[in-house]
Order: sequence, then structure tokens, then C-alpha cells
Amino acid sequence: MLHLILVNQTLQHMKTHFLILSTMLFSSLAFNVTERTITGTVFSSDDGQPMPGVNVTLKGSSRGTVTNSNGQYSLSVPSSGGTLVFAFIGFKAQEIKIGTSNVMNVKLSPDVNALQEVVITGHYKRAEKKSLGYAAEYSASAPIYSGDYESQPQWNTEEYDGITENIFHDALRNPLSTFSIDVDAASYSNVRRFINNGQRPPKDAVRIEELVNYFDYDYSEPKGDHPFTIITEISTAPWNAKHKLVHIGLQGKRIATGNLPPSNLVFLIDVSGSMADPNKLPLLKSSFKMLVNELRPQDHVAIVVYAGAAGLVLQPTSGAEKNKIIDALDRLEAGGSTAGGAGIQLAYKVAREHFKTGGNNRVILATDGDFNIGESSNAAMERLIEEEKKSGVFLTVLGYGMGNYKDSKMETLSNKGNGNYAYIDNLTEAKKVLVNEFGGTLFTIAKDVKLQIEFNPAKVKAYRLIGYENRMLKNEDFNNDKKDAGDLGSGHTVTALYEIIPVGVESEFFTIDPLKYQTTKVDPSASRTKELMTVKFRYKKPDAETSQLIAHPLIDNQVVLERTSDNFRWSASVAAFGMLLRESEYVKNFTYDQVVSLAQGARGQDKEGYRIEFINMVKSFSNAIARR
Repeated sequence: MLHLILVNQTLQHMKTHFLILSTMLFSSLAFNVTERTITGTVFSSDDGQPMPGVNVTLKGSSRGTVTNSNGQYSLSVPSSGGTLVFAFIGFKAQEIKIGTSNVMNVKLSPDVNALQEVVITGHYKRAEKKSLGYAAEYSASAPIYSGDYESQPQWNTEEYDGITENIFHDALRNPLSTFSIDVDAASYSNVRRFINNGQRPPKDAVRIEELVNYFDYDYSEPKGDHPFTIITEISTAPWNAKHKLVHIGLQGKRIATGNLPPSNLVFLIDVSGSMADPNKLPLLKSSFKMLVNELRPQDHVAIVVYAGAAGLVLQPTSGAEKNKIIDALDRLEAGGSTAGGAGIQLAYKVAREHFKTGGNNRVILATDGDFNIGESSNAAMERLIEEEKKSGVFLTVLGYGMGNYKDSKMETLSNKGNGNYAYIDNLTEAKKVLVNEFGGTLFTIAKDVKLQIEFNPAKVKAYRLIGYENRMLKNEDFNNDKKDAGDLGSGHTVTALYEIIPVGVESEFFTIDPLKYQTTKVDPSASRTKELMTVKFRYKKPDAETSQLIAHPLIDNQVVLERTSDNFRWSASVAAFGMLLRESEYVKNFTYDQVVSLAQGARGQDKEGYRIEFINMVKSFSNAIARR
């Protein structure tokens, strides 16, 4: 019997070596094809400005890329040549043959006849169409969508949690507003993906706080014992001259990369069949290589993958062995079903077994969220993550893909797992999340951060929080240290906006009858103070279970909108754009052109070009709407 076992093991080893040799032979043959890299910049013929977000694809293939914030692109192509296709919403697509030069600069012209009105909105989980590939699936003639999904042939099986927009609340009867911070920015890059592909984003894909918090703000650095600074500002609401707008900002303490604690990272990678598209697993692997290049020798990475089952493909490996980690990534291929729950359990198990006390212990999950084997519902995932996070391991969720993307599940995982969430639609976004914002994405400096605002009813008639609908908390949750809330990373900024109806102002958006059986009196001291409101913060240190409290009163010292900071006007312009996309009743008299005007005057230094990309995106969307 022992002899038979040994023979069987020998045969298995021979089979394994044969498969490895076959793979190596196939790879060597595949890479014998000579390639070269084409680079260039895409400009608008209208004003000569660089165009971010232009889809650049190799005709007849799945190869493609998107221009960065400076309109630049880089794409590997066969040396035998081919044709590049340049496409952007509202502009004429161009097909240009690849010549002998490795530099191809292009000018795109507006197409006044390209856009047609197609009515689409409402339900997102519908009959399936083939899984969409890269940007080549869309062209400049793709429609801007609005109205009702029912009248369009259905293909989109993406899923988003419903959002009911915050309304105005009576400051006299309900003076407290409580919510969890949100530093996620997934909604912005997802919205950008829709717009750049010629579609109006579904309303529930637009989380306004994530649009606002996609951008960095020029807040002062913390100087005291607390890990962040609190900034407040007040002026007129740009979309309603009768109302005021309050800007609340947090600046997290910046920790130099060299001073960050050692990392124990587990890459949890979805390699199921749904990840086969070029904008999923191939983009994912390129993204993670960027992150690997940022690692230090004291950092360690393990790789867990899941498809029909979960497995460990790389034991914890030092950041000094970058080639070994990258080789493991390169060997990954997509296929099979999706046992996401099993993958999560294994990843956390590996993280616990190699836990670094005082270090950064984190699982980085990369997927399209399409779990379909074992525990897979949103509720089941929520219970699983809430249990696993007790180990002190944090979570980062990176979303990829389109067509069957499960945003609702991704948001649930990040919200419940002491984590953050980003959507990666191209390599420029991957660089932003995993390189430019390396510390904020991976290193938590404060967890369970909550805000509670008490409004002075002598000055505030009504208020509403703009965005954060999925982050609202009960008032009693503020002092409950068992209640989970958002986390703040190194160098991260958080921004929140309140729209206020001052006392004595009549507004169509807030009418309430007087009470019949009781009266509510305002303390006389409230009328004498200049305080408009008090902002309270609670947070915990990453390894603590008891929260600390900070209180920050806001004096009613309003300045005219034109003299507010760039921070104030920029956040207001982005919030207004989000409300317009959601067709909010509160901005019905505001326009996309006004959004652009407000944003252009608040661009600031914009070192990375993220703000000019936003301005150009709004311009293109506005032009497309106008041409329908």
C-alpha cells in the first residue's frame, strides 16, 4: 500500500512539473511577439485643452486604456501595427492607423449629431447581456441616459443600494444630527466611468459625500494631541440665495511613509470567471504591482485567491522580494464560480496568524463583488465581516469592472469591516488610490469616527445634511462605543456640508404646522450667543475600544460666497453636480454651467490634475445634455 501511495505521489509531481513546463513554454512563445508602446496626448479641437477620460483602444482587440488627467495615454501594441480608436462622449470618434512613430497626438472634434435621447433609469438588476469588455465597448455616439430604464433593451445587472435624499429637519424639535464619516471615493470614479462611457449614472450610484471626498482639501495640519484638525466655514448656498451652507472639514495627521508601522497585508483576489475581462483581473494585477513597488522590507504580503474555492498562493513575503510577489500576481488566471465568503474567511485567518502587534494588519479585497457560491448575500457578508473585524484586522475594498458590478455588496463590506472602499476604472485611478494616497488608503489613524451637530434653534430654522444618507446614525449611537463608524487614514481629509434655513426665512422646502398639545421653548442664552451650532466628534485610536470627544462651536460669521476659501467653493460645486445628477429638488434652478463656473474659480493648485478633470467632465456632460 505504501508503495502505491509513493507511486501516486510521484505521478502527481510529474503532472505538476509537466503543467508548469507547458505554461512556461506557452508564455515564452507568447512573449516572442514583438511589441512597442504608443504614447501621446488627446486634445479638444474646441479650445485646445487636454482631454482626460478619452477611451483609447486597439481596433479588433480588447486592449485599451484611458487618458489621464493631463490627456495623456500609453498603450502597448504589436509591432506589426494596427489602428487606434479614440472615443469620448459628445465627440467624433477617430480611427488612426499606427505608423512608424511611437507618438500619436490627436485632436477630437465635437459631434453635434452623435447624441440621441434614450430613456433609462430606475432598476439596475435586469436580464443579462454578455459581459462587457474594455472601453472599446463604448463610443462617442453612446447615448446619455435619462428617464426610465424600461424603454431600453436591458443589459445592466449592476446593483446599488437605494438612497433617499436627506430632507430639512426642524432645529427646534430635532436639534441633533448624527452620522458616521465616510472617506470612501468609489462613487466618484464609478460616476466618471458612466459619464466617460456615454451614460448617465443611475441615481443610486451617486453618493454625494463620496464625490466631495474624492478630492483633497487644503486644510491645516493637526498640532495638538488629537490626530486631526477641525475646520468650519459658512456662507450663502450657491444654489439658493435664501439658504446658508456650512462647510465642515477634517484633516488627518500625515505620517511620512518611512515612519509608518510595518504592514501585514493579505491580498484577497477574485479570480472567478466574471473577472476575465481586461478591465478586471488584468487591470487588477497592474494595480497591485503599483502597490507592491511602494512596500518596504519590513512590510509583508500574502496572496489568497478565490473562485469555486479559496486558496493561499503566496505565503507572507517581505516587501524586499518584490519580484517574487509580482511573479505570483502574474500567474493568476480567471475562471470558475465565486466563493467570496470562503475567500474572506481564509484571508482573515492568514492575517491573524501573522498579526503584527502595533503594525498595520489589513486584508485588501479586489473583486467585482459578484459572489455566488456559499455565503453570498449582503446580510451574510455583513455578519461575516463584523465577526472577522474583531481580530483587529482592517479591510480595504477595491472594486473593478462594469456591467455586473455589485456596488451594494462592496459598500456593505467596507462599512462593516473597519475599512475603506475605492473603485478602480483605470491605471490613473489605481495610482491615485495605491500610490499617491498610499498612507490614507492603508494606514488608519482613527477609527469609529462620528459627528454630532447640535443646531442653535434661535438662529437655525431647519437644516439638512447633504449626502451621507447611508451613514446616518441614531442620536444615542454617538455615545455608544459599541456602534461602528467610519475610519480615518493618514493624511486623509473628510468634508461634510449642511444646508441651513435661517430663522425668519420662509422656504418652499420646509413648512410645518405648530404643535397643538405642547410647546418647545428656546433657552434665552441661545439668542444671546453668536454660535450657530456646535460640532462634536468622537473617535478611537486604532487599537482602542474607548472613544475620545472633541467639541467645536461654529460662530455665525458669514462671508460672501466670492470671498470664501477654495475649499468651500470647490466642495459646493461638486455637491451641486451630485445633486443635479440625482435630480434633487433642492437645486432645480441651478445649472451645469454654474457648477463649472463655481469650480473654475476654486481649482487652486491642483497638482495632480484631479480638479481640472472634474471641470472637463462636467463641461462634456453639460454639452451632451444640451445637444440632445
